[in-house]
Amino acid sequence: MTQPADIPLSVLDLSPVPQGTSVSKALANTLDLARHAESLGFHRFWLAEHHNMPGIASAATTVVIGHVAAGTSKIRVGSGGIMLPNHAPLMVAEAFGTLAALHPGRIDLGLGRAPGTDQATMRALRRYMGGVDRFAEDVVELQQWFKPASEDQSVRAVPGEGQDVPMWLLGSSTYGAQLAAALGLPYAFAAHFAPDQLMEAIEVYRRGFRPSEQLDKPYFMICIGVCAADTDEEARRLFTSTQQQFLALRRGRPGLLPPPVDDITAIAAPHELAGLDHTFRYSAIGSPETVAAKVKAVIAATGADEVMAASQIFDHAARLHSYEILAGLRGELRQAA
Repeated sequence: MTQPADIPLSVLDLSPVPQGTSVSKALANTLDLARHAESLGFHRFWLAEHHNMPGIASAATTVVIGHVAAGTSKIRVGSGGIMLPNHAPLMVAEAFGTLAALHPGRIDLGLGRAPGTDQATMRALRRYMGGVDRFAEDVVELQQWFKPASEDQSVRAVPGEGQDVPMWLLGSSTYGAQLAAALGLPYAFAAHFAPDQLMEAIEVYRRGFRPSEQLDKPYFMICIGVCAADTDEEARRLFTSTQQQFLALRRGRPGLLPPPVDDITAIAAPHELAGLDHTFRYSAIGSPETVAAKVKAVIAATGADEVMAASQIFDHAARLHSYEILAGLRGELRQAA
C-alpha cells in the first residue's frame, strides 16, 4: 500500500522586533529562522508587508525576500503577502522577476488586497483607497506582465516577462476566495488573525474553482498561529507576547514585541481576553501533544492542502524550538490529511 504523503508545512514570518533589540537583529533572526526551517524540511518561508508597525521589520518585503533567498538554498521563499494596492503591478513584476532570475524555481508571489496599514500611511505611500477596488484588475494586469512579451509590445517587464513566478491570492474573507477561484490560483487564508469567514471562504473557493494554466484543481493553504513548547504552561506563557502585541494594536498603540508575562489577565480586561480567544481560536498553543491535536483538528475541518505557521515568540531560541516541535509532528499530521 502506498504511504500517504506528508502535508506540507510552511512558515509565515513577520520579522518581529522584540523589545530591547533592533531591526538589524530582527532581520538576522529572520534569516536564522529560515535556515532552521529549511533544515527541518519546511516547504516555504513567506514574509509579510506591513507599514508603520514598529514591531515588524519586513516592510520592504522584496528586499527581505532576497536576503532570505540568498541565505538559503532549497526552501521556497515568497510574500505572504505583497499588498497590491500599495504598488504598481509593473513594478511588482519587475521586482519578483528579478528575484526569480536570482533564485530560479524558489520564489512565490502571494498577493493581498488590504493596504497593510492605516490611511495616513497609505497617503505617505502615495497610493489611494481606490486601489483596493482595482485589486482584481491589478491581479490580471500583473499576470500579463509575467507572460512572454509580444513583438509589438511597447512596455515590457524586464526582468519579469516569461519568468516562472507562481502567484497566490491571500485573504480573510470570501472576496479573495472568489477571485482565486475565478482565476484558477492557489488560495491562502489568514486564520491566524481573522478567522471568522474561514469555512465560508473555503466553500466559495472550492465550489467556484476554474482550472488555469497555473493550477488544474483547487489548492488551499491555511495560516494559523503556532506556539509550541515542552509543556502547555510554558507555551501559554510564551504566547502572551502575541496577545500583548495584538492588544496594543487594537488599543491603537502598536509597538515592539513584548516579553511574556506570567498572567495575561492582570493586564487585559475580560472583554479583551474574550476577543483574543475569538481571534486566535484556530491557533495551536501548547505541548507537542496539544499542538498535534489542534493542528490535526484544523486539517480535518478544512481539508487544507498545506499548513502555514506564524509564531510571534519573544525569545528567538524558543521560536526555533517551536518550529522544531511542529516539524516533529509530521507523522501524526499525515493521518489527519
